[in-house]
Amino acid sequence: MTNNINYSNKIAILYIITGLSTGGAEIMLYNLLSRINQARFSPVVLSLIEPEIWGKRIEALGIPVYTVSMDAGKPSINALVKLLLLVNKIKPDLIQGWMYHGNFAAEVASLFHFFQIPVTWSIHHSIHSLELEKKMTIKIIKFGSYISHLASKIAFVSQASKLQHEALGYSQKNSCVVPNGFDTSLFVPSPENKLAVRTELKINQDTILIGMICRYHPMKDHANFLKAAACLLKTYPNVHFLLVGTKVDRNNQTLIQLMQKLNLSEQIHLLGERTDIPRITAALDILTVASAYGEAFPLVVGEAMSCGVPCVVTDVGDSAWIVSNTGRVVPPQNSEALANAWQELIELGSEARENLGQAARNRIIESFSLESVVKKYENIYETVLDKKKSI
Repeated sequence: MTNNINYSNKIAILYIITGLSTGGAEIMLYNLLSRINQARFSPVVLSLIEPEIWGKRIEALGIPVYTVSMDAGKPSINALVKLLLLVNKIKPDLIQGWMYHGNFAAEVASLFHFFQIPVTWSIHHSIHSLELEKKMTIKIIKFGSYISHLASKIAFVSQASKLQHEALGYSQKNSCVVPNGFDTSLFVPSPENKLAVRTELKINQDTILIGMICRYHPMKDHANFLKAAACLLKTYPNVHFLLVGTKVDRNNQTLIQLMQKLNLSEQIHLLGERTDIPRITAALDILTVASAYGEAFPLVVGEAMSCGVPCVVTDVGDSAWIVSNTGRVVPPQNSEALANAWQELIELGSEARENLGQAARNRIIESFSLESVVKKYENIYETVLDKKKSI
């Protein structure tokens, strides 16, 4: 069938991203590339630091992945030269920055090409307080406000993020919101996975399982989750908790020590980084985001909802908007409120939780399908390039 494609009309898009380790923004880029119309667009990815697991998965889609091998947080002349040489080699029609450092690198590349290559940005972060960010990230965020007017379009992943950045001086004239999208054929309800994961964990089939899926980072507030778990166990001693993500394993002594201090060692299951997230997510009774700050549009919430799993989330970023009336929303850094919300969902009973989960899945299908989000990005690219042609 592809013999009929007129490749001369394909639009070459270079995606520049900070790195390709496991994270919501990285996964969303993969999801976008997995569904983008390759009969119309020819995507290439450039990772500023060495690409990791998601680099390999993007390559498996038949999409080239390059790197400038920059040390994390340490821009260099050598990395800049590699960046410019790769842009000359790829000759993109448009550069899509992805996350702060990727956006900045995209503008630098465009500058050295006399702004002949249009640039679009994608911002996946919300800002609770600049003081909580790394020093280099603060500089990038602030500098971004000065040059944001140069971008042809800025896509914020959440409304909260858009408002926060505009308050810091980011341009309002060229911005929009493009939420994360979810593959509802991959993240599906599965009674079989509920049984299989409980067998793997060696717990009873009717055990309530509450999970949090995220990397270990201060903004994710694992301590809040664990303190809430200790609080809930006073009333429901048979509940178990599942933690999944990078550095969420037995080698994390900070996590282990807090678990021991709270007497949680028998109830908490640390699985570390996993590749079977759809299976694990579908096994949960409740999914939680306990973050203190920094979330914009957490992927795990939509993935859980797509699996028919009701969510309890802290009111950070657009989490409350995503969940709407299909789960519970609590203040950040309030372990008692988090435990109480879990208790509410437990006391609903299994049938009512299943109904709530079905409502959650319906909301994702109706409002946040991956296909609709990919189409929004494709429309941005077409609009930006049409505007360039008309100048």
